[in-house]
Parts: sequence; C-alpha cells; structure tokens
Amino acid sequence: MSSMATAPETTITATFKRDGFVCPITVMSPQEAAGYRGQLEKAEARYGADKSFHKILRRYPNLVLPFVDAISRRPEITDVVAEILGPDLLVLDAPFFIKEANTKSFVSWHQDLHYWGLETEEEVTAWVALTPATTENGCMRFVAGSQDRRVEHSDTFAEDNLLTRGQEVAVTVDEAEATEAALQAGQMSIHHGRVFHASHPNRTDDRRIGLAIRYIPAHARQTEGGNMAAMLVRGADRHKNFRPCRPPTGLMTEADLAHWTEIAGARNRVMLGGKEG
Repeated sequence: MSSMATAPETTITATFKRDGFVCPITVMSPQEAAGYRGQLEKAEARYGADKSFHKILRRYPNLVLPFVDAISRRPEITDVVAEILGPDLLVLDAPFFIKEANTKSFVSWHQDLHYWGLETEEEVTAWVALTPATTENGCMRFVAGSQDRRVEHSDTFAEDNLLTRGQEVAVTVDEAEATEAALQAGQMSIHHGRVFHASHPNRTDDRRIGLAIRYIPAHARQTEGGNMAAMLVRGADRHKNFRPCRPPTGLMTEADLAHWTEIAGARNRVMLGGKEG
C-alpha cells in the first residue's frame, strides 16, 4: 500500500494500514443521525418526484444539500481521517448508498480506486451510518489486507447493483474471509480505496442509509479528467490541483444546482466515460 502521512501512529492508523478498514467509530449520537435522516427524507419528499434528484444523492449531494456538507466537515470525522491523510483534506465526492426495505439492491466486490483516476492511493472513505447497518439489512463487508492487491474489474451494469457500472473484481473472493462491518446509527467505518468491499441486500422492513464521504489529501492529483473538482473541508489547499467546489448556499438553490451540473458532469466523464451514473 502506498505510504500515508507521517503523523504519529494511533490504533486507528495501525489498524487501517494493516486491514484497510476500521470499524466501528462513533462520530455522533443516534439522535443526531436521526436528525440528518429526517433532513434527507424531507428533501426526498420535496424533490424526489424529479428523477434527477436520485442522481444528486449519488453524486456530490454536498453541493446542494447543506446538511451533507455539514456532516463532511464534522471534526469527529475529519480528525480521524486526518490521522491517516494529514491535516489538509478535500472531499472528492459524498454519495448516499440507500437500500430500501426488502429490496434486492446490493454492492458487488470491488475496489473504489480502480476507476477514479487518482495519481495517489492516499484516500479514505468514511461510511457514515444514518440508520443502523446490520447483517440483515446489508452492512458493508471487507476483506482485511486486500488493499495491497491490484486486480482487474469487469463492468456488469447489473440492474440491482448500486455501483455506477456494476463493477466487480475479476477474481473469486472467499466469502469466509469477509468481515461484517455492522454499525449503529451515528457510527462510521473508514476504508482504503483498494480494500475489497461489498454488501448484501436489505431484507428488513426499514431503509438502510449510509453516506460515503471520499476524502483525499490536498496534495493529491488527478491523472484522468483534469477538470475534476473537490471540496476543501479541513485545513488549507496550497496545491490547487483540483477546481474548488463551492459550499451550498441553501437547499437545492438554482445557483447550486447549476454548480452541481458542471461539477458532476466532469466526474461522470471520468467514472463512466461520459455516461450518466
């Protein structure tokens, strides 16, 4: 695995380097998580009839939903990530992963960084649970130590796969090696972009809601799609390798939606070869 920042090694950083993930980490109370869920569902009730809103939830919702931007800046989250990546943090994206009750939606075994076109492998995803994430409702599953492998992927575009391309590793994963990353509402897991991870469908009567915040250090560079953007959420950006994102000015404002369209389009061209996600 590529070298990380040279901050003093804590239990979290040592576990992250060894396993490629750490969980659970409590970052807010269950009541705060329920409050964020309420804000999400109010926005869904107001804007969800528009099919484009689903795309917004899966690409840069932090540009148009102020509460998502607020979550991404919470020191309970960024302080943990900074132990690994250093003090200056950008958010590359912050998609929701929502599994509705009793549905077939799943996530296949994959490595995030395979498609992102970053020069560095210094990346941490903070997967924040706004509802409990359990074995029954399809919590994240990791293969410890797999972040040291580089494997090819195939694109299935499977209908029930929550990934943009239905991508999956082109190797057989021993399910017995997987660790179930169960979380309570208000907890998070963190994982490296190369660790194998997946999740099963939600077989319960409630939604499973997670927010996957993609953090990179400010010195990171993009090798594909040089017009990519990122949001500064901690420290300073002295490198200016990404176009700066603008924090939302309100809930789904016209100006913010125009900003979202420009920023999301550039990322789609990298992730999907120009296709919508």
